[in-house]
Amino acid sequence: MQKTNTHKMVLCALFAALTAILSQIAIPIGPVPINLATFAVFCAGAILGSKLGSLSLVIWAALGAIGVPVFSMFRSGFGALAGPTGGYIIGYIPAAFITGLLIEKFNRSNKVYLYPVIMLAGMLTYFILGTAWFMFSTSTGLWDALMICVFPFLPGEFIKITAATIVAKRIRPMLYRE
Repeated sequence: MQKTNTHKMVLCALFAALTAILSQIAIPIGPVPINLATFAVFCAGAILGSKLGSLSLVIWAALGAIGVPVFSMFRSGFGALAGPTGGYIIGYIPAAFITGLLIEKFNRSNKVYLYPVIMLAGMLTYFILGTAWFMFSTSTGLWDALMICVFPFLPGEFIKITAATIVAKRIRPMLYRE
């Protein structure tokens, strides 16, 4: 299917809204809450591809930066970006880009087993950027940051990757049918 500019804009807006909604489904367990935003990140990259997937996250982050409460727990503004979770918010953009790029390059035939492997690369991207920013903004050491920001989230991230794989495997071919 040839995508028109209007179609592309609608898809980006849809995934920005999906990320905003899923960000609010959160469990506050400390300075970094558990939420479903990463499911939207995986889906945006896998379904929309590198450019549109990352653009949808840029739109979401820009809305939050200007004050629309789209970040988890209805947070917004530059304070949220400068706070302990800001690295994750920004890290979602390259995570969607990398997920989409790797799927475009290596999974043109829509093989189900490649989706989770590729989504792990996206997950590593936001964990590295987010944890590095968390360490910088809170003066926390690496081990403590991993205990707070990474290890408690891994089981949920694997569940989200599994769910995003199922969704992307079914939806991506519908969008890119020739």
